[in-house]
Amino acid sequence: MTSLSPQIPAAEGQVYVVTGGCGFLGSHLVRMLVERSSNVSEIRVFDLHLDEALRTLSNGTENVLRVCKEEGIQYLVYTSSMEVVGPNLHGDPFYRGNEDTEYTVCHNHPYPLSKSKAEKMVLEANGKEIHGGKTLYTCSLRPTGIYGEGHELMRQFYQQGLRTGRRVFRAISASTEHGRVYVGNVAWMHLLAAHELQTRPSVLGGQVYFCYDHSPYESYEDFNMEFLSTCGFRMIGSRPLVPYFMLYLLALFNSLLQWLLRSFCNYTPVLNPYTLAVASTTFTVQTDKAERHFGYKPLFNWEESKRHTIAWVRSFEERVKGQ
Repeated sequence: MTSLSPQIPAAEGQVYVVTGGCGFLGSHLVRMLVERSSNVSEIRVFDLHLDEALRTLSNGTENVLRVCKEEGIQYLVYTSSMEVVGPNLHGDPFYRGNEDTEYTVCHNHPYPLSKSKAEKMVLEANGKEIHGGKTLYTCSLRPTGIYGEGHELMRQFYQQGLRTGRRVFRAISASTEHGRVYVGNVAWMHLLAAHELQTRPSVLGGQVYFCYDHSPYESYEDFNMEFLSTCGFRMIGSRPLVPYFMLYLLALFNSLLQWLLRSFCNYTPVLNPYTLAVASTTFTVQTDKAERHFGYKPLFNWEESKRHTIAWVRSFEERVKGQ
C-alpha cells in the first residue's frame, strides 16, 4: 500500500459497525478502518461467521435499519451494487453512464431484486426520526465489478484455468466492456462517505454513488487476463469460440442442475443465465459525483491495484508448486 497516504479524521470515541465484515469487501474495509482512521475507539464486525484473522485487528437490511432506529444510530452507509441498475433483462448497454443516466431497470434474478429492495429501504429511511429525537441519515454506494486480493471468483478462474492447461477459451466478445473497481478504492470510498455523511448530511443524505477508479474498461475475460497472464495463462481465440446460444443452453442446464441438487448440496455454478447476461452486456460508468460531494479520489491508481492483485494471484503458484 502507499507509504504516505491520507488519513480519515474521526471524532474521539467513535464506534464503527461493519455488517458482512468477514466478506471480500468487508474485510478490506475493516483493515482500512484500522490503518487509516484516527481516534476510532471500537470497530464491531457483524457476520454469519468470524474470520479469526480479523480478531488480531483490534443482517438483514431491515434488521439493520430497525437497530438504527432503536439505538439512535444516525449514520448508515449501504453497500449496494451496480446490478441494482443493470444490466437489465433486455441486454441494453449502459455506456459511460452516471447516477442520473436514464436506463430501463428490469430484473428477475434474486440478487439484483434483493439489492434493489434493500437500497430502496435504506434511502427511504433517510431523514426519519429515530430514538432520542435524532435524525437518521443514509446514502448508498454502488460498486461496479470489484476485484483485488481475496476475490473468490478470480480464485475460481485460476483453478479452472489449471484444469485446461492454463488456457482460457474466449466465450464473450472483446468488444463487450465492463467497469471494474479495485477493492481498496471501494473500501476507501466507504470511509470517506461515512465521515462526510456526518459532517454534511444535507449533501450526502439520500444519495447514491457509483464506485469507480481508473481501472480500464475491458471485457471480464480480458480484464482477468491482466492478472492471470502473469502466471502463464493465455487466451485462446480472438473471437468467441462457442456460439452464444450454446452458452445459453449450458447456463440453463446449470440452473436446472442447481435446482435438482438443492436438497443434497450447495451447487453454485459460475455460469447461469444471469451471469451470462451480465458478462455479455456492456456496463461502464463515468462519473465524478463522489468527488464533487465528498472529495473522493482513488487511493490506489491502476498500476498499484494491478500490482497488488497480481502478487495475490501469484501466491497461488506457490501453493501449486508445494503440492
